[in-house]
Amino acid sequence: MNLENKKAICIMSGGMDSTLGAYMVKKMGYEVIALHFNYGQRTQQKELLCFEKICDDLGVLKRYVLDLDFFEQIGASALIDKSIEVPTKGVEEGVPVTYVPFRNGIFLSISGALAEKEGAKIISIGVVEEDSSGYPDCRESFINSIEQSINLGTKEETKIQIYMPLVHLKKSQIVQHALELQVPLEHTWSCYKDEERACGVCDSCRLRLNGFKLAGVKDPLEYQ
Repeated sequence: MNLENKKAICIMSGGMDSTLGAYMVKKMGYEVIALHFNYGQRTQQKELLCFEKICDDLGVLKRYVLDLDFFEQIGASALIDKSIEVPTKGVEEGVPVTYVPFRNGIFLSISGALAEKEGAKIISIGVVEEDSSGYPDCRESFINSIEQSINLGTKEETKIQIYMPLVHLKKSQIVQHALELQVPLEHTWSCYKDEERACGVCDSCRLRLNGFKLAGVKDPLEYQ
């Protein structure tokens, strides 16, 4: 395969996991085509800023920023409905209220269309099954089923693989791999609640902080 034909759609939220995935894709020799979604999330502006910084760090030339305002109409998640409080007392039982209904399924469907248009061979997504918040759309079995559906629903010559290199990693392992690849973790954002300084108490902040602690390194972000 010629290098110019090695294209990858990288779903990039501005967070640590998807950023590491994009760095891994670039190391594999793919041209990174960056894809970011604004969907009315509480930290939308901060995530977009982080996405742009990370794309600059990676030297990404082609970037897509898509606005999905219908998520706010769907609601049913503390990330997009400000009347629902973001939990700050640790991991919840069952699927947490920060789960956005079928978000990754929608993101991947759009990514499939974009991959077909761009002639990309892979779609990278930073899902983490074992050390995540218990979101059903982060499961490896679900991602595999979406991959099959994308290939069934696109042109015969379109063969797309969904690349999920972090799915079985712990957050501490993600931190270690990111440091090895010199990922600018200071440009990533994980907090569900705030955009100025990370809260340190939401589920996502807790997972991130614990990952850095177990990896034996200091998180470069400032916390409240």
